[in-house]
Amino acid sequence: MDKDTIVNLLEDKHQDLINWLENHDEDKWETGPNGKWTTGQHVLHLLQSIKPLNDALSMPKFMLRYKFGKSNRDLRNYDAIVNRYQERLVEAQGKTYKGSQNMKIPKLKDKAYILTRLQVENKKLQAKTLRWKDEALNDYILPHPLMGKMPIRELMMWTAHHVEHHTNTLKEKY
Repeated sequence: MDKDTIVNLLEDKHQDLINWLENHDEDKWETGPNGKWTTGQHVLHLLQSIKPLNDALSMPKFMLRYKFGKSNRDLRNYDAIVNRYQERLVEAQGKTYKGSQNMKIPKLKDKAYILTRLQVENKKLQAKTLRWKDEALNDYILPHPLMGKMPIRELMMWTAHHVEHHTNTLKEKY
């Protein structure tokens, strides 16, 4: 998948989520099915997922290479990434990873702030995607808590799917 397609996918998936949230009952922001995350916690989780990726992409490339190495396998396509993620979710059996373990309600009070931050981080990710050279997106890797080390291009595609995954969950259950 080329950079422009990834950027469009990121925009489309985030916009679908934002559109749904704008039409979702305000009272449901802090509620959810019994024992499950609230609507706000899903959105906070997405913000907590995209922010470290943006932070990593701001690091000098030599630091990324030193810290994480370089890719030693062929790239996966979007469908393969989605399938692998679904398999890993089943294996994880609902485990929550470090970045999204602190999902307390007080953090969620300001819905507008969280939505704005998510949109800003998405725009940053799109801009960074376009600035990176194609070869670099394929060669540099970053760790993913569930998927293991992944080339940055794959992480961009996964991020788009991750938003879609949570949007679909919200649409189906909230």
